[in-house]
Amino acid sequence: MWPRPFLAILCIGAVTLSQGSRGEELQARTGQKANESSWRLEFEENFEQPIEPIEGETAPWIKVAPEKMDPFDDDGSYFHAIGGRDFVEQLGSFDTYRRTFRFGKEGWLTAELSARDPDKQGRPKNPPSLTKANIGGESVGLLREPDHHGGILIRSTRPLPAQYRIEYSLVAIDFGGSRHGLWNNSERLNGYAEKGAKTRHPWPFGSSDEFLKPYTDWLDVRFANGFYFLAIVDYSNPFPHNNVFIHTHRKVVMDSYNVNEKAIFETCNPAEKKYYMSQDNAVNMLFLSPGEPKESQSVAETECGTNYGVQNGHSPVVSAVQLQPELMPSQKYHFAIERDETGYTLEIKGNFRFVGEKTYRYHRSFLQERHPIWHFNQTSEEYDGAYDDSWTYEGPFGKVEMAHTWPKDSAYPDFFIIGDPHTNYYEGSAAITNIKLYSRDGG
Repeated sequence: MWPRPFLAILCIGAVTLSQGSRGEELQARTGQKANESSWRLEFEENFEQPIEPIEGETAPWIKVAPEKMDPFDDDGSYFHAIGGRDFVEQLGSFDTYRRTFRFGKEGWLTAELSARDPDKQGRPKNPPSLTKANIGGESVGLLREPDHHGGILIRSTRPLPAQYRIEYSLVAIDFGGSRHGLWNNSERLNGYAEKGAKTRHPWPFGSSDEFLKPYTDWLDVRFANGFYFLAIVDYSNPFPHNNVFIHTHRKVVMDSYNVNEKAIFETCNPAEKKYYMSQDNAVNMLFLSPGEPKESQSVAETECGTNYGVQNGHSPVVSAVQLQPELMPSQKYHFAIERDETGYTLEIKGNFRFVGEKTYRYHRSFLQERHPIWHFNQTSEEYDGAYDDSWTYEGPFGKVEMAHTWPKDSAYPDFFIIGDPHTNYYEGSAAITNIKLYSRDGG
């Protein structure tokens, strides 16, 4: 059983349903509109110029050692406790390469690319790429990830301001999901190449006997594909890690989790305000929270209600809307996250199944209904240590202990990410444009 608060952060969804304030009501309550005049445009990237490192910088692929930022990182003590020497052997069976470069005005954006060298030949295999392209007559940044053992992100180079709005337009997406009712398209299954080993090696979720197997026999990940449309994370200079790590570092997120199996997850039908069983081209709008003792929870906002996860380790994903990728690129989807003096707002606009063209905005306070947003404090002055906790995990090969999960005097500056932060899940491509960062003075 996962102890608080990590169950909440690791699990994606929720099961306990209760009615909450919906988009229009939340907007009325917060008194905010999507383009409030007080926002001041700081930076904009429209991808009209080639995507290149800023002047004077180069961006080679560099072999890097596995990180040990915390117990869940690529060489973290959590995985040693699960796998012991077998984990050490599996982790050492490949090399990891990273490519990092700043681009845009004053280098305000950073590209983070990760790839594996499975045969240790001195170069990454099937590395991801970020290039300028033209789709539908519009300049876009094209993110390509041909191998799920890679990772690719566009992120803020510097910590975000105390109050900000980050937004962009999604022009095309191919990270799984059905097209015209079919999951198998152009020799791809749920967005993955049909041939070859596609496993989560070498980072399982929970105790596993997979360490005793060759990587080709680990859990096949093609059942699930996805993309981080826009998220705020709590650690500096974010770059791709294993999927367990990223799930412990999200503050708020809008992402997809396309499941090519019998539906066990729910998506909201905004027109009827009822759930239906599906996880196909859906968008999760999540505010991560440790919840109360014995209640570890993430919070998902939808037109069907506010959804709280429970501590059972198998909470289903609860999604807010369903995209219609077949309409792209003639129709786009627009994503935004705002942070003001009270909390965070998640916003999505586009043509959704059941309802057509709509805008949905959901605001939650930093502390609302006894559910704080995970690591919301950008500075130590914003938090008094009330939700600090200890954490212990005992695996077959050792014990992992954290004396403090959210200590007093801690600080977690905000960074945004767009793309795939996992290096053992997700594969595909996406095109984005018009990334804008606004700020305003504190109230």
